This record gives sequence, C-alpha cells and structure tokens, in this order.
Amino acid sequence: MTVFFNQILPNIVGDISNALYTYILIIALILCGLYFTIRSRFAQFRLFKHQIKSVTQKASDGKGTSSFQALMVSTASRVGTGNIIGVATAICLGGFGSVFWMWVIAIIGGASALIESTLAQIYKRKGTDGWHGGPAYYIETALKSRSLAIVFSIFLILTYAFGFNMLASYNLQSTFSAYSFYNPEITPWIIGLITAVLVGYCLFGGGKRIAKVASFIVPIMGAIYILVALLVVILNIETLPGVFKAIFSGAFDFEAIFGGFTGSCIMYGIKRGLYSNEAGVGSAPNASATAEVDHPIQQGLVQILSVFIDTILVCTATAFMCMCSGVEPATSSAGAADYVQRAISATLGGFGPVFITVAMIFFAFTTLIGNLYYVDQSLFFMFKKKPSKVFLSVYYIIASLVIFVGAGLNAGLLWDIADITMGLMALINVPVILILGKYALRALRDYEGKIKRGEKMSFKASDVGITENLDAWK
Repeated sequence: MTVFFNQILPNIVGDISNALYTYILIIALILCGLYFTIRSRFAQFRLFKHQIKSVTQKASDGKGTSSFQALMVSTASRVGTGNIIGVATAICLGGFGSVFWMWVIAIIGGASALIESTLAQIYKRKGTDGWHGGPAYYIETALKSRSLAIVFSIFLILTYAFGFNMLASYNLQSTFSAYSFYNPEITPWIIGLITAVLVGYCLFGGGKRIAKVASFIVPIMGAIYILVALLVVILNIETLPGVFKAIFSGAFDFEAIFGGFTGSCIMYGIKRGLYSNEAGVGSAPNASATAEVDHPIQQGLVQILSVFIDTILVCTATAFMCMCSGVEPATSSAGAADYVQRAISATLGGFGPVFITVAMIFFAFTTLIGNLYYVDQSLFFMFKKKPSKVFLSVYYIIASLVIFVGAGLNAGLLWDIADITMGLMALINVPVILILGKYALRALRDYEGKIKRGEKMSFKASDVGITENLDAWK
C-alpha cells in the first residue's frame, strides 16, 4: 500500500497532469485570454480606474452582498497557500523564468476573469437567501444543458473540497518543517487534525465568528506580507538587477524549455499561476454572482482586480523575497516550504520563519473556508435548494476528513491531483465562455457607452440580445 501511494499513484497522476497541461490547457488558456484581451480592447489595463471605482460600490438596496464583499470571498480563496508555497514550487521545479509566465497568465487571464464574472452576473438566479450564480447557471440557462452544468459542478466539488483543500492542508503543515519539533512521521497528522477540527467547527456553525475574524484579518495579513517581502527586497536591493535578468533569461531560454517542456518554466509558471489566480477556471464567478451591482460589467471589473492582487502583488512578493535572498531553491516540491523559510531567514533571522508560519495559518484557513463556500454553491445548484441537514452533516464530516488526510500525503501527488481537477473545470468553462462571451462583450460596450453619454448606470439583458427568461436585468 505504501508503494502504491508513494510511487505508483503519483506517477500515474503526474503523467495525466503533464499530458493535460502540455497539450491542451496551456494552449486553451493563453488563446482564450488573448482573444478576450483583444476583443475587450485591453480592458484589464484600459479600465483600471473603473475597477477601483466598482469595488467601492455598495449593494443597491443597502442589504445585499456588495462588490467589495464578493471580492473578499473570491480573494480569500485565491490568496492562500498557492501564493507562498505554490510560487516557491514553481521556482524550485521550473526555475526563475516561471515567474514571468505567472505574470503572463495573470495579465491575459484578467480578461477571461472579466468575461466569466460578467456572465455569472447576467445569468444569476434569485434564491431565498440572496443571489446564486456561476458557470453552472450560465451553462444551464444559455446553453440549455443541465447535464453539462451538473458535470461542471461535480468537477468543482472535486477540485475545491478535495484537490485544493488537501493541498492547502499539506502546505500549511509543511511550513512547520523549519522547527526542531517537526517530526515528518507525526507532526503533519497532528497539524492536519487540528486544522480539520477547526474547519469542521466552522462548517457546523459554531465557528462563524472565527471565519469572520479570519476573513477580516487576511486582507490586513496580505498587506503586511507584501510589506515584509518589500523589506527583504530593499535589504537585498543590490541583487535586484540580477533577479530580473534571471527571470527574463530563464523565461526565454527556448532551448531548455522545448528540451523538456513538461518540467519547463512555462508549464510550472502557468500551472502555479492558474492555481493561484484561478482566472478562467470558473470558480470566482460563483462569488461574483452574489453581488448586487447596477451593471454586470462592474463585477467583472472587480474580478480583474482580484487577479491583479493575487498574482501581480502577492505572488510577486513571494518570488522576489525568495530570489533576492540569494538562497538556492530546492529541487523538489516537498522542499518548497523549506526554501521559503530559508530565504526569509537569510535576511530577517528567526523572525522570518515565524512570520511565514503565521501568514500561512491565516491564508490556509480562509482558503479552506472560501473553497467550501464554492462547494456549497454547487450543492445548492445540484439540489435546486439547500440540501437536508443530514446530507450537510455527512458532507461536513467528509470535508473535514479530507483536510486531515491531505496533511500527510505526498506533495507531488497533491499538486498533480489539484492540477487535474482544476484543469477539468477549465476544459468545460473556457469553451463555454468563448461561446457566450459575445454577450459579455456587448455588455462591456453598453457600459462604456453609458459612461460616455453620462447616463445613469443600468442594464437590460434584452439590449445585448439575450432572450432567456432571467431573474435579473429585466
């Protein structure tokens, strides 16, 4: 059994992951992002001022979910262990050049995020507890395919309840490897158990206050994290020119890239960048649909900002903090956490590992809760109502057990499982938003037209050619 979990299964899952990203997803994601970047006339850059303005918009009735609250839900899921351990893993396995390709997938992915979140707003449905929406809803309503919407929902559940949460649990416990008390045979399971119990406590309703406090602290923690990373860079400012040179020379070393593409900086940069910002995957639209806005494009613009915060700010902070330290990267995904700890220790001494551990605790916890929020949305769609208390109790127990098990599994296996399930979501969502993207682009033109004419912001679905019976935008 040990041989199966440590050798046979990781090899099988790794081969599937490599095939998926080598031949299909990289091409699909880049082409999709470029297509919408061009069609939207580079909206992620051109409308930056409107992205900031949209975040500050309050719910129209003063009671519903605001744009900022929806941004915090999606950012809580995005800004997590992938911003620290994911970036370190990309550097360890793909080299410094992988950072450049993380930037690329974030910049062009912002356009995909605009489209998918706008579609989620357009096709959202009214529930007894507020608005619900996401890819499952626009697939069912616009493409008239509930079966495909159910398949997408299943992949989302597999990705967030299993793949991402097992990985987040592993990444959290791995940061403790820098301490003398860490025992690789025992410590992961203890930390996994504590994490699982805390998440279970929140899921069963007793820990709502914990979740609210953590969600409040994470944006503050993210800002502090960026400032600490900036301090490390300033203290090692003389290394910065060499870091930029290493990033760009590694990113365009085509002989090395095409000599072993499955282990190249492009592949790891896009894999870890996609894991971190989730642009085009179809997750963030589930949060975007809950916001009450005057025009669906406004929430699409907010999600561009979320991608920017996640990758361009937080992921870059981790990358530069590690690379400016002068510490040599590890050569395996299992050594990624240790690489981050050694890198920050080289500049800040004993304070560094403690700070990374504290940051990881908050990031991982809110990531776990945020991920399960997406699962709740999928279950609501599949059942067409809130599931029974018995079903939810069983689901909460399984979700907690998954977190416990993930803490003690193989790092490479967990990364590959998360990559595959996330990739399957993207394989459904990307073609769908390419088909339905015309409505989001028409909505963008409608939005900009109203701004140009100085009109009060509003939106009617029929004005962009949508004939389906919708709950909103009539």
